[in-house]
Amino acid sequence: MVARLTACLAVLLMFATVVRAAENVPPKGFVALFDGKDLKGWKGGSTADPKKITPEQQATWDADVPKHWSVDDGELVSDGHGPHLVTDKNYGNFELWVDWKLSPKGDSGIYLRDTPQVQLWDPTNEEAHQHGSDKGSGGLWNNQKAERWPSEVADKPIGEWNRMYVRMVGDKVTVVLNDKKVVDNVVLENYFDRALPVIPEGTIQLQTHGSETRFKNVFVREIPADEAAKLLSDIGGGEEGFVELFNGKDLAGWIGATKDYEVVDGAIQAKKGAGGNLLTEKEYDNFVVRLEFKLPPGGNNGLAIRSPGPEKNPAYDAIELQVLDDSPEHYPDLHDYQAHGSAYGLVPATRGYLKPVGEWNYQETVVDGDKIVTTLNGHKILDANLTEALKKPADGLEHPGATRPKGHFGFAGHSDPVAFRNVRIKELK
Repeated sequence: MVARLTACLAVLLMFATVVRAAENVPPKGFVALFDGKDLKGWKGGSTADPKKITPEQQATWDADVPKHWSVDDGELVSDGHGPHLVTDKNYGNFELWVDWKLSPKGDSGIYLRDTPQVQLWDPTNEEAHQHGSDKGSGGLWNNQKAERWPSEVADKPIGEWNRMYVRMVGDKVTVVLNDKKVVDNVVLENYFDRALPVIPEGTIQLQTHGSETRFKNVFVREIPADEAAKLLSDIGGGEEGFVELFNGKDLAGWIGATKDYEVVDGAIQAKKGAGGNLLTEKEYDNFVVRLEFKLPPGGNNGLAIRSPGPEKNPAYDAIELQVLDDSPEHYPDLHDYQAHGSAYGLVPATRGYLKPVGEWNYQETVVDGDKIVTTLNGHKILDANLTEALKKPADGLEHPGATRPKGHFGFAGHSDPVAFRNVRIKELK
């Protein structure tokens, strides 16, 4: 709780102290998406699934941008019609600053990773009250399950400039509007496929429709992996109760294939060409485990859950959660139950949320009774009920160890130099 309050105060303090000395000049650490002079760095777009946009459609939007977007005295102006203004770069975890001003009855939005949207509109427009405009701007209007409304009306009167801060880490969004936090780490749902988490990377878009809207001071800062991991830990409740399983120096506290692993740059790394299971001395029943891992091209390993011992196969004598570079170029015929994060042979995980090979991934897995939930880089990729899965295993085979109530935790090596660091565990009552 203390960590989360500290993070909230830090965001509000930064919001209140951002230098306004020069318009469209970014504060330290940020990059200006709009230089106050032209539309360089932007393209056209619309509310469209990015996977389905054709080159022909993109060309049409791009050609329409100058018909509806212009620069006026250092301000980015939309006439309220035509395509969205879309960054020509994708962003994953980021902070965004943007000043915006609406006309009467204005309606606009900011798309995050191609996804609608942080809602901007006129709270005094009675015609739109039926859609929620009276609740104010800043909410995630297209959400269906997670909260869609801002916590309060923080808008300035129409015709005045609003200042907005947006942070997106994993699928969680925070919005501070005019010094008031109106959205606090709320899940942004995948508008294009509600069954999947929001995509891990995408564009930032400025959307308007119906009336003139102006923007300025549009700044972005990409959040590096280490900082994102810390933020995700804070969002998840902080580190209270977690115990480090790896001291960063040697394999004290571990049993099994200790000769098949080594410590490299403060991380546990499997030796190339060597396999075997590296397990904790202690056994666990219900727990939360947090860690970071890095994959080489085609790298293969696994998390052993409730394993009976180093000589047993965790995929069948316990539960193995895949740790795998599951890209098609390395595994073109991969079964869905073999993809990264899957409960091997039992329940497939959602693919597409791994960082590029060679980058550190942050993962949290909750093991509670017969339920296993894994969140990868802030996106839920597995929500498995083992009792239900055992009725019809994905691979059609027997998994006698899946019902084990307790066992060792560890890594199931498969001859690839996969690395793990910051491994900590919290036992659940």
